[in-house]
Order: sequence, then structure tokens, then C-alpha cells
Amino acid sequence: MAQQHGIIVLFDVENALRTRSLDGNTYWFDNMKFLGSVGEGTGQLVTIVPGTYFLDGSQATEQVLNWLPAALGAIPPTVPRNYLAEQERAHDRRTLEQLAALSGEGEASSAELTRLRQRVGKRPRKQAGGRGLTAAKLLDVTGKTTNSAAAYNYPAPVITDITGQAVSEKIMYPAQYGSPDMIYDGWYWAATVDTSRPGVYPYTVHVQLHELVEQNNELVWQSVDLTCESSLKITNDPKRNAFTGAGLGVLPLPAVPPAG
Repeated sequence: MAQQHGIIVLFDVENALRTRSLDGNTYWFDNMKFLGSVGEGTGQLVTIVPGTYFLDGSQATEQVLNWLPAALGAIPPTVPRNYLAEQERAHDRRTLEQLAALSGEGEASSAELTRLRQRVGKRPRKQAGGRGLTAAKLLDVTGKTTNSAAAYNYPAPVITDITGQAVSEKIMYPAQYGSPDMIYDGWYWAATVDTSRPGVYPYTVHVQLHELVEQNNELVWQSVDLTCESSLKITNDPKRNAFTGAGLGVLPLPAVPPAG
């Protein structure tokens, strides 16, 4: 069975949009530090991919990479999928209750009524041709609805492609896959790796972020496409028994059980 490698890419979306660059705005992590991955938590991660082989020289199990993007300071992607819809309904319900209370108090200022009316059902929409974003209300970083465009929760970054030397030299074969795991809208990027060719191979991740802009008196999610880089380091250590440090086989057992 193939060994699964998880690579988490954490994006500082706000700063990346401001500078229009992912340089210094990405933090990479993987689950292979115990085998020698370096640069954990920085933008210069080198992921170790064990190119192990059996003692007879034949190749051992293949390796599979899985990339999981996330936004720094955003609502965790593990919250229930209906969380946003529930917050929207609660927001509209509170606004309608405030409108009803104002109507029962006699005179209410036109500015107050206009403010409350605008809150009901107001949602930013996706830009024409945008990918994968459903029109929805704004949430702040605490998960509550907000009308302020100054402090809001960014949509999750979207990986759109993986290219670079590791791909062009056919070291890895990336593709987007469907999954029943709805944390990432049922889609994720993965790649199988040719572990028979040791070396260090850089690759480029193409990422789509989303920026909230005002167009024609309404809020619009506008896509911004950027790239960032990382590397794989394929090793060629022989596959060995983790208990004995020797080759695979039956564990050595003493001829006589130790005296109790």
C-alpha cells in the first residue's frame, strides 16, 4: 500500500493580497519531519520522500503526496458545512426582530431603517467567471456575521495547478481528485511519486485567493492568482526493520525465554 504524505500550506491571505505575492506569506508543514523533512513552518519546506528498496534491489512501496491549503486566521475548514447558512439565517432573524421593535416604538429614523433593511439578505457575490465560491454573507474571524469590509473571514485558498521541475521531469504526477471528505468541497490535489530517482526536485503550486472589492455599489469576490514553491527530496535508503535496524524478515527471538 502506498504511503500517504500530508502537506499543509498555510497562507497569510491578507498580506499576500496587499503585496500581490506569496513570498514570505506561506507556511509549509508535512508529516515527514521524523524522516528528515526540513523547513517546517517556513516558506522553504523540503519534503522527504523515502525512495526505499528491498535488499534485492527491487523498489518498495510507492509514495503519494496530498496538499491541503488553509488561510491564516480564518475559520477552520473543519466546522460543519452548514455553519455559514445557519449564521446567515440567525443574522437575518435578528435584523427582522430589530425592525419589528422599531416599528412598535413609533418614530424611527430613516437612516436606521435603511441600515437594517440593507442588512437583510445582503451578500457579496462572486465575480463573473469566478470559481467555486458561493455568494454568501461576510463572516468575521470569530465566525459571526459582519457588515464591515475591514475585518472579514477570507474564503479558503484554492490550488488550481501544480507544475515545475518535479512535474516536467516526471518525478511526480499531480492531479485533482474528488473525495467524500467535504472539508475541501470534495476536491483535493494529490500526486504519486517516482521514488526510483533520488534527488531534490522543486515544484510550483498555483493558488487562487479571493479579495473583496466594491463594484457598482455591491461587494464582489475577485480572484487573484499567485504562485509559491516547495521541493521534494527523494532518498534511497534501503527498507529495514524499525525494531532491529536490519533487513526485513522474522524478528530475532532468543532460543531460550528469559528467566522470570
